[in-house]
Amino acid sequence: MVQSPPKNRIKTNRKINYYINNIQTNGEDLNGNSSYKLNKKDKKKDKIEALNVSPINIGNDNIKMLLKYNDYELNNLTYNEAKKFDKRRYTDYYFSLLRIKQIVIFTFYTYNDYNSKMVKICLFLFSFASYFIVNALFFNDSTMHKIYENQGKYDLIYQIPQILYSTVISILINTVIKSISLTEKNILSIKKENINLKKKYIKIIKLLKLKFVLFFIIIFVFLLVFWYYISCFCAVYKNTQIHLLKDTMISFGLSLLYPFGLNFIPGIIRIPSLQAVKRNKECIYKLSQIIQLI
Repeated sequence: MVQSPPKNRIKTNRKINYYINNIQTNGEDLNGNSSYKLNKKDKKKDKIEALNVSPINIGNDNIKMLLKYNDYELNNLTYNEAKKFDKRRYTDYYFSLLRIKQIVIFTFYTYNDYNSKMVKICLFLFSFASYFIVNALFFNDSTMHKIYENQGKYDLIYQIPQILYSTVISILINTVIKSISLTEKNILSIKKENINLKKKYIKIIKLLKLKFVLFFIIIFVFLLVFWYYISCFCAVYKNTQIHLLKDTMISFGLSLLYPFGLNFIPGIIRIPSLQAVKRNKECIYKLSQIIQLI
């Protein structure tokens, strides 16, 4: 009589088959990136290589990690964990950074994170408002005099320093607000907890409630102040409204574009450090993690 396989193994095999079928039908890698394509001739081989596990000896811990990690978790693995589990290509890592750091993609096209969709949309709206108010604060007497000398014509060259300063300041403000409102780090701490899970869960729930309350209070107060200042500014300086709007759009546009260029750098350091066979390049790997925070 043939002995039937254990139930745990059956469940594990079902998870693996389900995940492999997703790769086959959708052409997606471990992170849901559609750029991962499989050739028909090498499907079986590529599936095994993509999962980075043996077709015979598969551990439950490996499967759990491979199926559960999202972009943020993969990008923040330790060096030894990354060498074992992170088999992404340069383009996969690059797009994972964009999904986290480019605000339009992060708000409307990132679905595998642990952040509230409503909070992300509020952050997006607040981000635009912050660029508006910071640019308005840079309109001083010299700026008004320059507009008068140019007879109302917009002088981009003269406005560049003001635009750059306001962009940097707005990015810093939004970074602080994000740290208060986003919940991914808190929720991931539950995933890493092995003991006292119930206590950890209750503690995190209380913390998240506090964060949400503080976030919406801060957002409401700031937007109220922004609205009052901008209303007064536009009422007094009617002829500078177009200049303010142009400065704001350019400044906000820069904030949308710079992640596409800046995020090229971490992958240039990270990927070779993980592909090194003979030498340990943990220091280089940690440097890439520091750069990806910018």
